Amino acid sequence: MGPLAGIKIIDLTTVLMGPFATQILGDMGADVIKIEAPEGDLIRQIGPARNPGMGALFLNTNRNKRSVCLDLKHVEGRKALLALLKDADVLVHNLRPQAMQRLGLAYEDLAAEFPRLIYASLCGFAQDGPYAEKAAYDDLIQGAAVLSSLIAEASDGTPRYVPTALADRAVGLAAVGAICATLVHRERSGKGQKLEVPMFETMLGVVLGDHLSGATFEPALPDHGYQRLLSRDRRPYRTADGYVCVLIYNDRHWRNFLAEIGMAELPVHDPRFANFANRSQNIDHVYAFLAAQFLTRSTSDWLETFARIDLPAMPMHTLDSVLSDPHLQATGYFGQIEHPSEGRLRTLAVATKWSATPAEIVLHAPQLGENSVAVLREAGYDEDAINALLNLGVLRGKA
Repeated sequence: MGPLAGIKIIDLTTVLMGPFATQILGDMGADVIKIEAPEGDLIRQIGPARNPGMGALFLNTNRNKRSVCLDLKHVEGRKALLALLKDADVLVHNLRPQAMQRLGLAYEDLAAEFPRLIYASLCGFAQDGPYAEKAAYDDLIQGAAVLSSLIAEASDGTPRYVPTALADRAVGLAAVGAICATLVHRERSGKGQKLEVPMFETMLGVVLGDHLSGATFEPALPDHGYQRLLSRDRRPYRTADGYVCVLIYNDRHWRNFLAEIGMAELPVHDPRFANFANRSQNIDHVYAFLAAQFLTRSTSDWLETFARIDLPAMPMHTLDSVLSDPHLQATGYFGQIEHPSEGRLRTLAVATKWSATPAEIVLHAPQLGENSVAVLREAGYDEDAINALLNLGVLRGKA
């Protein structure tokens, strides 16, 4: 049903960045065949689980896929993969390119035989630089892409990582867009190509889009970073009984807020509040002023006030409270499915909506090798050939 219905994707990705990207492609309707090594994707072991190899993080990153457990280091395993590629549109991997070369699965090994194939390499670093062979993980990329030092600057001086796999997921999203764009090109030209999506450079673009600031110019201007984002007082505001998230941003917001608290004349007496530019230049003072005001009322009082005077605001959710958010309940964001091995599970909806080709959650996150036999049958393998691969240990699954 989704916009990518009819597209077949061979998924050689592991852990998070790649599987997150291919799950989105599967949500969009693509037939995603997840090729797993005999030991399975490491992400299967992360998070609470009812059964081994079916951890929460895997379940939330691998729906709408089929799992084939195949040993690509064995010559027969590679042959089986090539059989799957015959009618595939996209091969996606996030192995190091050097590992793909050792497996005989580099782009140059496949391009002549599969000229329409889109070969998407989600790598750590651009392959024409000295970091080409380095391993890349979310923590490393957050640090290298300046994010950790910016967090230190905006807090207590201690570098930290964002408590979500931000680099993996941001670069995964970039990969989805790049793959879809390449499919459009292939539709027009009839030709496949190699696509390289490097974590480091992609994430650096995300961060420096905000913070390149004065270094945008040559010679550089003195401004350093986006000061509002770097203010140590940019955080949820403490109220009389909790916290609230509000952004009093433009001049209209400020007029409404100051009138509400009985300080409409403040910009006349204090030029730091006079206009957007002045507030931006004195952002620490502005945030400190706001922090003192919000201590005077409860969270619910403030949220009602913000709604009444039309200020952008949201509650500060926790992992528990977000599950009962009234908007998410009304839109059906959290659903439930019955997984054949894991029982009842909470699901996260596909947030994007299409009027003509709606995305669906069709397949549960698969057990290791759950679809091995069925997928090879589709590729033309008969029962004897499948049993031979099973007996060799090259293929794992139920006959």
